[in-house]
Amino acid sequence: MSWFKRTDSNPIDEPNGDSDQDFGAESTYAPVSDDGSPARVRTECLWIKCPGCRTVLFKADVEANLNVCTKCGHHFKIHARQRMDLLLNPGYKLVDGNLRSTDPLNFTDIKSYKSRLAAAQKSTGLNDALLTALGSIGHHKVVFCAMEYTFIGGSMGAVVGELIARAIDRSLAKRQPLVIVTSSGGARMMEGVVSLMQLAKIATGLAQLDEAKIPYICVLTDPTTGGITASFAMLGDLNIAEPGALIGFAGPRVIEQTIRQKLPEGFQRSEFLLEHGFLDAVVPRSELKPYLIRALDFLANPEAMKQA
Repeated sequence: MSWFKRTDSNPIDEPNGDSDQDFGAESTYAPVSDDGSPARVRTECLWIKCPGCRTVLFKADVEANLNVCTKCGHHFKIHARQRMDLLLNPGYKLVDGNLRSTDPLNFTDIKSYKSRLAAAQKSTGLNDALLTALGSIGHHKVVFCAMEYTFIGGSMGAVVGELIARAIDRSLAKRQPLVIVTSSGGARMMEGVVSLMQLAKIATGLAQLDEAKIPYICVLTDPTTGGITASFAMLGDLNIAEPGALIGFAGPRVIEQTIRQKLPEGFQRSEFLLEHGFLDAVVPRSELKPYLIRALDFLANPEAMKQA
């Protein structure tokens, strides 16, 4: 069956008869930049599929829309620094960024906790899963915290607990409102009971804020679960969430397997929790900063709230 073998030295599907031809600067088919060098067209990461409506979107359009789907309004996750840039006035100052976990239990599962920390620190450029800043929202000076979900799922260990405790102390010392944006899978299992102790420590600090009549606002984003929901995420004077955010303690699949019942549609989503009284408001990302300014006007000035 030798007739199957290609003998033509210049087939029509191989320009110039050279199958190893590099379609670079010398090729008449390759794009060339103004200086004559080969132009490389980057096509990766230009498109993104919305998990809400499954539409393929131009990524630049999504980013220009505050990382919200232009078709269905699905809110994509954003990083802690993006959250600060979105809600705080320019010129805010990051504080307490030098704390690092010491791996108190020398924990190892598939990988060691130390290696997980190193990988997360390298990929995010952060020391742990929370950033604290001193800045302003509108005309209100605030102490602001934002959680970073890409750092081991935004989980709370000793460092995150200490950062929030320090933020509370700053809020008390300066008598400035505290605003925390949550995005977390819960307590960090690699630190065991040390991570669980942070729940009580933070709750005690928030009780001091309440006694001092200093406002605390919590903004819950997708996802906020586990020990975060069980502690400071639900202790705000005002609890606000973004649309469609997953908020709960245990996951819906675990609950279904436990109670052996089908959960209602939208269970543990922010709209469902608002309807059942767990949240005070569900606010789209584009309206969040004006909403916070208005809320702080009332919370920081009780007389204005009485008149309203």
